[in-house]
This record gives sequence, C-alpha cells and structure tokens, in this order.
Amino acid sequence: MNNQEWRHIRKVVNDAQKSALHCSIATVDAQLQPTTTPIGTVFLRENQTGFFFDSYAESFKENLPQNNKGCIQAVNSSRLFWLKSLVKGEFSDYPGVRLYVEIGQLRPASHQELTQIFQRIQSLKWSKGSQLIWSDFTHVRDFTVHSFKWVKYPKMMPFNP
Repeated sequence: MNNQEWRHIRKVVNDAQKSALHCSIATVDAQLQPTTTPIGTVFLRENQTGFFFDSYAESFKENLPQNNKGCIQAVNSSRLFWLKSLVKGEFSDYPGVRLYVEIGQLRPASHQELTQIFQRIQSLKWSKGSQLIWSDFTHVRDFTVHSFKWVKYPKMMPFNP
C-alpha cells in the first residue's frame, strides 16, 4: 500500500475508534477456531505499523504463540455518518477497513505510548469504570500491517477516495 492509502486508512480507523470506542482483532486458536477481541487501544503509526495495549485479552496469550497473524477491523458506527449515508444513498468515505497484520510479542509500553493512551482516556479518567479498567496499562503488542481491505457496500460506493 502506498502512503496516500495508509493516510486514508489511518483516518478511517481514527473515525471508527471515535464512534465505536474500539476495534476488533481476530486471531485463531490451535484448532483454527476464530476469536474476535474488542480492543479500544489501537494506535497506528506513520510507517504501516501500530500497537495496542494488551492487558485483558486471554485469547492473545493462547492464540499468538501458534499463529501470530490477525485481522483488525475498524467500522465507523457513528449514527450521523450512517444517517447521512443512508439519506444520500452513498457514503462520503469507506465505512470501515480490515487490516491484515502480524502481531508481535508482549513488551513493556514506552513513555510515549503511555502518554498516547492517557490522552485518549483523559475525558473519562474521573469515572469509576475508567479507574477500574484503564489504570494499569503497562504492556503493548506491536503489529505490522501487510495488507488491507476496505469495508464496502457496493451500491453505495460511487465516490472516488
């Protein structure tokens, strides 16, 4: 994928995370059964890589040693985005994207990565739920994006992104 496509992917993933507050990451277990895990802490870098905080997902500990490939799906679930699209009969942008990735080992988060997650959760840090689930982020997994596929509804895709 070229730099323009990657910038567009980053925008679509950002829009999706703003609306849905998470992405889904699919991996497979030793019996080749798929598992989808919602992760609200996916960050994309400029170089077709990214990282996510891995604190609770048991499936990653079980699945990744056998197969480190995964699929990250981000879908814009904004009601306004969908209402405008349905009224017009066309999307103003892709409603989502699937990223086919290779996921790395669990490692301690850097200071910069911790800063990024704290900025993302800043508006909710006062809540009890935030304090319970987001107060002990310490480890991340890097991933490399190898390919992608846009989420499309063919009859509503007349734009040329």
